[in-house]
Amino acid sequence: MTTFDELLALAPAPDLRRSTEELTRLKEELSRGPDPAATRRQHAKGKLTAPERLRLLFDDGTFTEIEPLRRHRATGFGLEDRKPHGDGVVIGWGLVHGRTVFAYAHDFRVFGGALGEAHAEKIHKVMDLAEAAGAPIVGLSDGAGARIQEGVTALAGYGGIFRRNTRSSGVIPQISVVLGPCAGGAAYSPALTDFVFMVRGTSQMFITGPDVVQAVTGEQITHDGLGGADVHSSLSGVSGFAYDDEAECLADVRHLLSLLPQNNRELPPAVRSDDPADRRTEALTTLVPADPQQAYDMRGVIEEIVDDGDCFEVHEAWARNVVCALARLDGQVVGLIANQPAALAGVLDIHGSEKAARFVQTCDAFNIPLVTLVDVPGFLPGVDQEHGGIIRHGAKLLYAYCNATVPRISLVVRKAYGGAYIVMDSRSIGADLSFAWPTNEIAVMGAEGAANVVFRREIAASDDPDATRARLIKEYKAELMHPYYAAERGLVDDVIDPAETRTVLIRSLAMLRTKNARLPERKHGNPPM
Repeated sequence: MTTFDELLALAPAPDLRRSTEELTRLKEELSRGPDPAATRRQHAKGKLTAPERLRLLFDDGTFTEIEPLRRHRATGFGLEDRKPHGDGVVIGWGLVHGRTVFAYAHDFRVFGGALGEAHAEKIHKVMDLAEAAGAPIVGLSDGAGARIQEGVTALAGYGGIFRRNTRSSGVIPQISVVLGPCAGGAAYSPALTDFVFMVRGTSQMFITGPDVVQAVTGEQITHDGLGGADVHSSLSGVSGFAYDDEAECLADVRHLLSLLPQNNRELPPAVRSDDPADRRTEALTTLVPADPQQAYDMRGVIEEIVDDGDCFEVHEAWARNVVCALARLDGQVVGLIANQPAALAGVLDIHGSEKAARFVQTCDAFNIPLVTLVDVPGFLPGVDQEHGGIIRHGAKLLYAYCNATVPRISLVVRKAYGGAYIVMDSRSIGADLSFAWPTNEIAVMGAEGAANVVFRREIAASDDPDATRARLIKEYKAELMHPYYAAERGLVDDVIDPAETRTVLIRSLAMLRTKNARLPERKHGNPPM
């Protein structure tokens, strides 16, 4: 019988050069990707491949892939004969504007990007690395959901992703870029992340597809009509951004990353600004009408205040009565929340409250100071709003502001009435500084409504009710709604010249940069979900 030592002696001597050449051939084969026909089919749908997307996301030549040789170990249904390297997902890290970012990208050319056990474990790996390194993670989604042939192990893989999404929430920035189908349980991972991007015509997200909807409800609808980019960016609010092509989408993902810190222990990256900190904003005196009933576009005010007029609006097409945007003031990143008089007169409603609450919470998690521009006539009245839970949804915004520990500055641009004034980061709920323009009206309600309530009997008993009402409205305004009423009582720190708005905000934020506020020790709060 031949001994083990004899067998070992008969084996060819290891040759590192030959082994390296074999590795090089394998890596070249992997870099070419799967069947070229699969790439052509991907391009025919107007979609890029996973490697092409990663090249657009990262600085040139900086992406490092890990586990490219991973294969699944499933058997049955023909899987044992199909074991492509990578298992349908590319993971790794690279640089975006010179800073480390992690990413995973589904490769639709392999198993339709469907998630199996090995596929999921690769995503778990890169998510754990991102958390450990304290760096953002970007998920490029383009997959057919769970790999049916692998059964429950595929479903368990999604559970691991959701758990990591939740654990990293508020710790590192998480960005989801939906570039193809994202159906069933897969849709919940983007919903758990901080920002969601989609592309028109190719991106779809839904829990149950059109066929199931029709079978259960009888409703007929297309994939795009059910869960396309415009649906989720303007109706559901699931996606914050919608684009016409992937290149434009990924360019804005890069821009967003340039405005965010690496993690919750760092400040957002500052840049040198050529826009003078003491630049006067004279245009504001004409941009905002003095008449509180007249509409205007609050985005013009924001663009006049921030560096170079450049801001990055989130959820631009959803809940348009509130504007939420990231921008810079003297090179420092700030989050801006503003009522939008050009939509629903700037009232707060269910969707607007949710949108602003989520944005406030995101900024607070990542150390981004908050500037709130107030011009709000109140909450939107109506049976639908009350039955839809405006109390609960409005409380989300109230909770988010009260819970925020970052520097907070509010500016009353024009009017601020009732509970909506309180909710929009008033001094009473913890704003560090509150300013107002000389046209501000801060009151329980508008003068007309207040006069009708307070002087109801006097007006009714008058020989000329209209004249009496007009006189009493004027008296009420003079007594309780003049621009300095709140300042005289310490609820506004100063009434400022609109032309000095930029300078005042920059100086105030510079003073607050070292703010150190702490919440009471607790496991977590219990916000109105």
